[in-house]
Amino acid sequence: MRAVQVTGYGDINKLEVVEINIPEPGENEVLIQVKACGINNTEIWMREGAYGTGSKSGWRPEGVQFPRIPGSDITGTVVKTGKQVASSMIGKDVVLFPFTSSGEEGYEHISDDMSFIGSEYDGGYAEYVVWPAHLCFEMPLQSFTESAVFSVSGLTAWHMVEQIQVQPNETVLVTGANGGVGSLNVQIAANVFGAKVIAVVGDLTLEEKLKELGATHVVSYKSKNLANEIQQINGGPIDSVLDVVGDALFPVALQALKNGGKFCTSGSAGGQRTELDFRTLYLKHITLYGSVLGTKAEFARMLDAISQGKIKPVIDRTFPLHEAREAQTYFKKAGKLGKIVLIP
Repeated sequence: MRAVQVTGYGDINKLEVVEINIPEPGENEVLIQVKACGINNTEIWMREGAYGTGSKSGWRPEGVQFPRIPGSDITGTVVKTGKQVASSMIGKDVVLFPFTSSGEEGYEHISDDMSFIGSEYDGGYAEYVVWPAHLCFEMPLQSFTESAVFSVSGLTAWHMVEQIQVQPNETVLVTGANGGVGSLNVQIAANVFGAKVIAVVGDLTLEEKLKELGATHVVSYKSKNLANEIQQINGGPIDSVLDVVGDALFPVALQALKNGGKFCTSGSAGGQRTELDFRTLYLKHITLYGSVLGTKAEFARMLDAISQGKIKPVIDRTFPLHEAREAQTYFKKAGKLGKIVLIP
């Protein structure tokens, strides 16, 4: 089969198109013919060594083992089953829950042995992938491409919103609102949980599209006094922040938050380190949340909301699998709206 492997830490030249054997499913696994795979920051940062190198590079102590096939937002059709899996699964169109874990229900995402597809396991930048049968869910939409934009980004966004317990009519600030996680944060907070959303982007030409997704207001991070602009729009401080940017907007977010406000982060595309005056936290009674992925129950609730039309796929562009280098390069450009998807 054709696949794209990461051969080590470095630039996009570390992505190589190769021909390798089709993997065989284990006794509790299925073989899936990949139909679409969304691109995430995760596999790019892994290749670049942003998480660290060697033993610090992955979710497990041994780190990422190269060569590795990346890709975690995967849809496809089951074409073969392991010995312990019912043959009735053959022919089912599925979306993959993106990690394995021995953690108890509701805590599987924070288990020490959590292992991620595309990092600890070969992922979806390939024509075929194997995965545990019980982690394959029915696709929420008929389109493979549209269903492939939710697994990691959607689960991350859904967990963020549930974690801060967004309430109807609260005001939520969403940073990086044009990205994969951010555009889903907008939809989930607004259309599922009933919040008022202020979306932060760089390019205000995206304003109407983000309002179509559910944003009440759209502002640019290039504003000279963004914190004041946010509070003026809202008629006062905001209730919470859903952040994927990190350092670049952290001071603004804390300034815009009300006393007792909540700040939840799942990414740091705008800087991984920041300065923090602890007086801001305790004097404003702010709660900080770190958030990565989510639970199987949340994944099921998200898929249900998608099937009901409350959350819609937002796709900027698709690329054929053999153009993975071009796709990851394009992914890092500013001004996109939504996901980039590889098609084998």
